[in-house]
Amino acid sequence: MANEILHDFFPLLRVYKNGRIERLMGQETVPPSLDPATGVQSKDVDIAPEINLSARIYLPPNADRSKKLPLLVYYHGGAFIIESAFSAQYQKHLNHLVAQANVVAVSVNYRLAPESPLPAAFEDSWRALNWSAEGKEEWIKEFADLNRVYLGGDSAGANIAHNMAMRVGSENPEGFNLRGIFLNCPFFGGVDPIGSETTEQSKRGREFSERLWRFVWPGLRGSDEAWVNPGKDPKISGLGCGKVLVYVAEKDFLKERGWYYKEVVSNCGWKGEIQCVEVAGEEHIFSVIAPHTEMGIAMLRKVASFINQ
Repeated sequence: MANEILHDFFPLLRVYKNGRIERLMGQETVPPSLDPATGVQSKDVDIAPEINLSARIYLPPNADRSKKLPLLVYYHGGAFIIESAFSAQYQKHLNHLVAQANVVAVSVNYRLAPESPLPAAFEDSWRALNWSAEGKEEWIKEFADLNRVYLGGDSAGANIAHNMAMRVGSENPEGFNLRGIFLNCPFFGGVDPIGSETTEQSKRGREFSERLWRFVWPGLRGSDEAWVNPGKDPKISGLGCGKVLVYVAEKDFLKERGWYYKEVVSNCGWKGEIQCVEVAGEEHIFSVIAPHTEMGIAMLRKVASFINQ
């Protein structure tokens, strides 16, 4: 009985009938450090200890108090159920990204489902954004320019970044200027298949995603809700930034959602600029998994240009 599976999301997570939760990947964590390869420093901070909301902050080499840098608030991926801001994978990714883009970065460690179902991750992410924008934390206060704030994320984190930008647009918070967002292989969905989602391989991916959305957000009415499918959001033209960069991977079944997002945002009356880049031969979040490869480096350079242009 103890080994009977109730929810199986292999290779990510399993939940057993006795209530045990087994995360199958994304569990390894590493401490903050001075990275010898990039010269990037990092440290951990508590944002709201009562709900275990925290972050890892990154400072690029040669940061100068007299020359303020853009502030990047980053949301990690992991389907809302695995990974953390403190994992070895995201430590390496952020070290490379911060060095390439020359930004101060706040990598948010939001709560995960199923222990904390959605919308907990969204609420945590909003709280972390506003905490960052208060500018009270030492590195942010001394080195970051709150007039040049960017949001970024991969997979589920890209979904969060979009939804935070929507909330910025609707609530108009004071104290910072959200310039843009970059979405790496965003985890969006929708009831009706689009493009190549009708293929057998994509059908399996869509079925997995549908089950996953219902699991991480038991109160979700369906995958055409705006949180999941921006194309069904009547307020999409209120996206609260001036530019968007989307990356999709050729071999990722979610790529159609990235292209659809570009189409929707381009034609909704939003006044900003959006670009979508498809990378041939690559899989989901390739640049996070291998930021040191030729394609990974090329993407990081593109993101750096997007932030600093």
